[in-house]
Amino acid sequence: MKRGEAKLSEELKKLQSLLNQGHELKVVWTPKQDSNLDGEVKGDTIHVYSQSLEQALKTLRHEFLDFVMSEMIEPYKQVANSLIALVNKQAYIKKEKLVEKLANLVS
Repeated sequence: MKRGEAKLSEELKKLQSLLNQGHELKVVWTPKQDSNLDGEVKGDTIHVYSQSLEQALKTLRHEFLDFVMSEMIEPYKQVANSLIALVNKQAYIKKEKLVEKLANLVS
């Protein structure tokens, strides 16, 4: 197990060097038979659950690339969410004004 985790750490360093990203990440290998996931990133740790070393390396690469891609699109998600919040606020204000006018009409 120690040797396998060392191999995963070595692979992670290679990926970090190749893309010059994700330097804050570390990897932990905890093989699990009953896991629905092969791996996941929690905080600054890539958790790999795959059973075999070959599959664990594949999972590590997948999780690392997913993390890097997610970081790249995060600013766009924030902008989109801010725009949605603004439009929702404006729609709510317009709706409230209309409800007030209608309430005055029927009373």
